[in-house]
Amino acid sequence: MKTLRAPYLSFRYASSSPLGRITEVGLARVDGGGAPSTMRIFGSYALVYSLDGQAHYQDGNGLERDIVPADLIVVFPELAHRYGPRPGQRWTEFFLVFEGPVFDLWRECGLLDVERPILHVEPVDQWLTKLEAVPGAPRQPGSEQPMVEVCRLMQVMAEALAWGGGQGTPAEQRTMARARAALESDHARELDLEQLSRELGMSYETFRKRFARHCGMPPARYRVARLVDRACALMETSSLTDKQIADRLGFGNQFYFSRRFKQIVGVSPREFRRRVAHRMGS
Repeated sequence: MKTLRAPYLSFRYASSSPLGRITEVGLARVDGGGAPSTMRIFGSYALVYSLDGQAHYQDGNGLERDIVPADLIVVFPELAHRYGPRPGQRWTEFFLVFEGPVFDLWRECGLLDVERPILHVEPVDQWLTKLEAVPGAPRQPGSEQPMVEVCRLMQVMAEALAWGGGQGTPAEQRTMARARAALESDHARELDLEQLSRELGMSYETFRKRFARHCGMPPARYRVARLVDRACALMETSSLTDKQIADRLGFGNQFYFSRRFKQIVGVSPREFRRRVAHRMGS
């Protein structure tokens, strides 16, 4: 029997939406006793994100593997499973329980695969922040918050599937996760992709092909797309000018920044700002 100790936060929600709902969110530190001796059927979907320590996972489809930090377990309603730390070890997890027809549709479309219930998404701090942001602010009476939360959850899950759901062995998926983390870091620094490929133990051409297969785009474009994502966030949350954002994100000059921004977003920075202002004022 696992023991939950501080920090332990759990929020239970009853209200729903046509898409579904989040029913429980929590952070648990699991000490001592090891994984449950028998498998259970949970009856709902859940995401369980490993923050630190190690655990062991086993399910009714015959999958059995160790869980390390940055592994994300997708629990399926009808799939018998068990997971937890080995005896004498400690493991910390963030969990989010949810249900609804939109997630059943994801399964029908093959986006969620019961045969592949474990993804690997890192760095841990970044993904924990993404998951914690899904429930958002406390709900207000009469609001449409449950639908908003489900939409946030869908976005985070889509990112996780793109990050950690690629084909290949767990080791290959972890390598690509390291690559994505590097491509999203040090925004203002010019990143040497050939050096990165060497650090990952492969030639640049091999790295480029594997990354494109896993992520749907080559690493250079992925890097620019993530920088533009950061630029969008800065436009929404700060008073920085386009030139200041271009300098901060290492684009070199404002004109190059504007051109790449429009290639990725589909509108100019000026038009994006206008739409943000209109949305905030409505």
